[in-house]
Parts: sequence; C-alpha cells; structure tokens
Amino acid sequence: MWRTNPVRWARKNVGVHVILAPAPDGRVVLRPLDARGRRTGPDTTVARPELAREAQRIEAADRPRWVWRRAADWYPGFLAAGVRLERCHDLTLCGTALEGSAFAATTGYTSAFAARTEVADPAGTLPQLPPAEGQGFLFEDAPDHGPGADDLERELTAQLAAIAGSSQPGRLRLLCAADSAGALVAAEMQAAGIPWDAATHEALLAEQLGPRPRGLERPARLEEKANELRDLLGAPKLNPDSPQELMRALHRAGIEAHTTRAWELREFTHPAIQPLLEYKKLARLLAANGWAWLDAWVRDGRFRPEYVVAGVVTGRWASRGGGALQIPKQVRAAARALPGHKLVVADASQLEPRVLAALARDDAMAAAAEDSDLYARIAAAGFGGDRAKAKVALLGAIYGATTGESGRLLPQLAKLYPRAVGYVEQAARDGERGLTVTTHLGRSSPPPSERWHHLQRSTTAEEQRRADAVARDRGRFTRNFVVQGTAAEWAECWMAELRLRLRRLAARGFRGELVYFLHDEVMVHAEESVAEACADAIRDAAAAARRLLFGQAPVEFPVSIAVVDSYDQAK
Repeated sequence: MWRTNPVRWARKNVGVHVILAPAPDGRVVLRPLDARGRRTGPDTTVARPELAREAQRIEAADRPRWVWRRAADWYPGFLAAGVRLERCHDLTLCGTALEGSAFAATTGYTSAFAARTEVADPAGTLPQLPPAEGQGFLFEDAPDHGPGADDLERELTAQLAAIAGSSQPGRLRLLCAADSAGALVAAEMQAAGIPWDAATHEALLAEQLGPRPRGLERPARLEEKANELRDLLGAPKLNPDSPQELMRALHRAGIEAHTTRAWELREFTHPAIQPLLEYKKLARLLAANGWAWLDAWVRDGRFRPEYVVAGVVTGRWASRGGGALQIPKQVRAAARALPGHKLVVADASQLEPRVLAALARDDAMAAAAEDSDLYARIAAAGFGGDRAKAKVALLGAIYGATTGESGRLLPQLAKLYPRAVGYVEQAARDGERGLTVTTHLGRSSPPPSERWHHLQRSTTAEEQRRADAVARDRGRFTRNFVVQGTAAEWAECWMAELRLRLRRLAARGFRGELVYFLHDEVMVHAEESVAEACADAIRDAAAAARRLLFGQAPVEFPVSIAVVDSYDQAK
C-alpha cells in the first residue's frame, strides 16, 4: 500500500511560539506568538542571569516552540545551566531549506538569515559548510548587533507563509521541524560528549606508532617505515610526507604512478609499495587522531565535537573540527562506556537503497527490502546469488557509477527494478539539463553555476566536450542527491523520535544520552540497567521515522544494534 503522505508530526502539541532575541540594553526579549505567528501578549524582557529560570518556567507551562536565529547561539548556554528544551524553530536552517526548495518556488520567499555559500565548480555540486558564527553568548554580555525580536518575528511570519503557500506544506513543515530538532540534538550531543578513555587512546597510539615523540619528531614506527622506504627507493634523504619528493623517488625507482593514492599504488608490484601503504596509514592516524588530537579534543573524559546540521547541500550533517564523522577503527576502542554503563550502537541497514525503494514506489524492491540483507535478496532475484554483484549494481545506480562493472550489471538491475532505476535515471537526466531535483521533504539541489551555463552555451568542439563532461558530473550529483538527501531526512526524524523517547525514559529516572551520530548510525551512552530499553527506543524511533516520511509504504527500515563496552566491539 503506497500511502506516502507524511504524518503531521510538526504540528503535534504545538500551540505557541516564543521568540528569543537580544535586546539593545543587553537583556533578552521573550515574545509569545500563536501557532500562526500572531502575537498573543506583550513582550517580557529579562536579564541574562534570569533567562534560564524564566525559560524553564515557560517550557514547563506551555511547551512552546522556541524561535531563534540559530539554536547554536542560545541552546548551549541553556544546557550549561541545566535547562533542556523540547522543540524549536531555527530560522537560519529553515530559511536555507525553504529559500532553495522547489516546493516553495512560487511563494516568492527570500530568507533574511539563510546560510548562503558560493558554489564555484562548473557542475555546481560541491558540498559546502555554512560559515561559522559566534556561539554560547547566553550568559555573557549581549552582542551589540544582530536581529532583534521584530526582525525574527517578520522572518518567522514569512517562513510560515511560505510553508502554507507551498505545493507541499506538510512535507516542508516536517523538513523544518526535523532540521530544527537536529539543531537541538547537535547541541545536546556536543554538551554530552562521547565517553573517551585517554589512557586507552594513548596505549593504542603507542602500540601502533611507538612511544609519544618529542617535539616535531616522527614516532619510532613511522620513522622505521620511512627508513625502509628510503632504502627500497634508493633515496636516503627522502621525506615521505612531501608529495613532490615522494613522486620523484617513485619515478626514479621505475614506479610510474600519477598520484600517491592507495588505489593507484596497489597496481604496482615494486617492493616499496607495501611499506609505503603502511607508512601512509600510520601517518594518517598520527595526523587525524594522534597525540595532538587527543590533547585538543578530549577533556574530562569526553570528546565533544561540533556538529553542523545540514552542513552538506544534500542535508547531511558535517562536523567542524575533531573529525567526528571519521573516527577510524584504530582508535575506536578509546570510545568506552563509563563503569556501570553501556554503549548502545545502532545503524540503519542499507539505508539509501531502502529509501530509493520508497521514493520510487518500486514494489519489487520493496519486497526485497523485507529481508534484513537487501543485497542478498537482490542477488537471489537476478544475479545468481552473487551478493557482491548485486551490491555493485545497486550502488552504481545510486551513485552514478554507470560504467565498468556496475555499468555492465545495470541493465539486469533495471530489468528487476524498473521503477527504482528509472527514478535515479530521471534525476540524472534532469541534472544534466540544468534542472533542480528535490528530496522527499523538499530540500532542492542548488542550481548550476553561471560558469556551468556558460559552458553549455559553448560552440567549439573542445568546449562542447567539456560541457558534456560537466553535465554528466551534475547528473551524477543529482542522481544521488534525491536519495542521499531523503536518507538524511529519515535520519533526522529517527534522531528526533529517539530524543523524545530518551526524554521519556529520563522522566522515569532512567539515564540514556544520545552522544554520537554518523549519517545512518547513532550511539547512546546508557546506564547498564536501561541499555535494552534504549535499544527498544532506537527500534521504535526507526519505525516512527518511516511512518513520518513514507506513511504506510511497504518498505522496512531495520536497524542492527550492539550493546557494548567500547565502540570497536560494535563493528
């Protein structure tokens, strides 16, 4: 049954908004409005030291949707004061999504606060982070600039009108609610931090790199590998950290590589290749998660990265500093639950292919998604049971790898699942033509740059070849945009629903904190006695996220869950 209208989750129990804005005299203005953004009473102005207590009183009495320019400007201060809020409307996040959405294109809405970035590449496809802004001034002196309550009210009114006048108000309302809930989750995860055992991390580094070096010296094992490379390449003064020196040494040794990327180096059989790959792996560990990282990012037994909600144009999250979205296997054992606690680690199995089945309303692929291993089911249906081929074909269709092995397998996939393959093929063709594509809830791809359009108007043969190439690049981007972006929406709804369930457990005296998120994976740090209840909450939240986005669509979104002592045990 393909009833895919999303539930109006964003309207549940929401009767009031409260605008939160700095006042010129250094105090804070609180302005009450109704669900449509109309004022329901006079402003209240409070001194900053009194703000947390006043907000807590309003939260308990009215459960409002707090309206602010950016949650990251205010919510960390509330959390530091021990005040947690249930819901908000982040005008910057919502404005960015609404201004670019094809669903709201006829409303004439232009955001006053949208995070705009210039996309410089010809295909117009590079993901970009919004610019960093000041944070955490809640209990410090008020800024002497920035939008006041009147500006925020005008922007809220414009956003609510854009949603109401759009072609899909239910979906856009849910998108804004999901992004805003994500902003609260991001601040709470940063405040909580991932439990991190510095002693374990130190031991892991010593085991893999050797003792902690002094100053700018290389660790002992890294220096050993460097000396081995120098001998094998006949380059006694080689600095393997210099790409230019390394390339010259490789060429002198007869290794005609064009880059030092691992996939290219593996094509050669020279004795220096394996030590070089090992050196690069150890060097990455040192640079990304070595002693400097440990000193900079782990405080009081917690790793507290800054998450950037919708930091990528598809709506996926990013992180600013600390590499939170790339914790390598070599150091995951340091992410360790405190005594009497467990880490409940869950990931959504094969999320993007399942999202594609729901988007395309492909009955055959939806049937394959009933199995916990969708790739195995697809392999049995048409690839002779070869799971690897089925995976290559499906991921090739989603990500645009339509040449080579995946291109050879694509016709068989299209025969099995014509609606799913047709869906991403249409998104690719639209992108190649310079059109925008849109996720399920209404986040649209950025338009191509002026340089892209200039190339498409070119006349010379060389320019036309370049134009065709960048058009194909954009087609690959838009092909994946609709799937990856909708998967990001599902993940935000998953986290928002999980957050609500963890709050209910906390109200009963059980402690479980959402401490980490990575695209399709969450981690909860919970008291051991409540770990299984948290696991149930994660499963229930996943089911609720499916209903929110896709209604009664017959596509399953299973999650695999591990209750462990350290992160490395979950994989």
